[in-house]
Amino acid sequence: MSARVLVVYRERADVQPYADAIASVGVEPLLEEVRPGLGIGLCCGLVLTGGDDVDPALYGEIASPETEPPDPQRDAVEAALIDEALARDVPLLAICRGMQLLNVHLGGSLIQHLPTAGRHVRRTSDRSLPAHRVAIQPGSLLASIARTDTWEVNSRHHQAVARLASGFKICASDPEDGTVEAIELPARRFVLAVQWHPENQISSDPGQRNLFQSFATAL
Repeated sequence: MSARVLVVYRERADVQPYADAIASVGVEPLLEEVRPGLGIGLCCGLVLTGGDDVDPALYGEIASPETEPPDPQRDAVEAALIDEALARDVPLLAICRGMQLLNVHLGGSLIQHLPTAGRHVRRTSDRSLPAHRVAIQPGSLLASIARTDTWEVNSRHHQAVARLASGFKICASDPEDGTVEAIELPARRFVLAVQWHPENQISSDPGQRNLFQSFATAL
């Protein structure tokens, strides 16, 4: 039987690309809509997906006009899953909103609306199309996965990491505007978070599939 990982989502219509990406590397995705009491259970990995903005109250700020209405239940459920994953040293892959919540829950903060948001919010019918380049930090976990110092990535986010949570390392950034694009937690077996959407790029860019393959290998 293949390894099984928990994939948390709010909108069913948006979760299938994540499931397909995980299945493509021989791992079984267990798709679970956000609900109170949700736990990792017998799963051996956790994937946090994209979605609406994290509540700014969680990092001590008032919502800016550009920030979306909060989803307190989702924030709380996913925060508890992060705690469980870290306590058990379960491999964790966090994507877009997942990266932002991971950083906030562990003590970081966010830029609520990027001055260069137009560069990072590219919504096209083909979600795999690259929007900009990221520079990958040499010696990082991400660098060992990418095997290159730059990647062309897609992008659908208007927020990003401001204050980095303690213990984390920035492993990719936008070389033009400095936006943090990926972070990792070296003290754990596998905790990697990216700001773009690799689940949409696995067919067009083998490197992006390597993200999921490396996650699978860590299970």
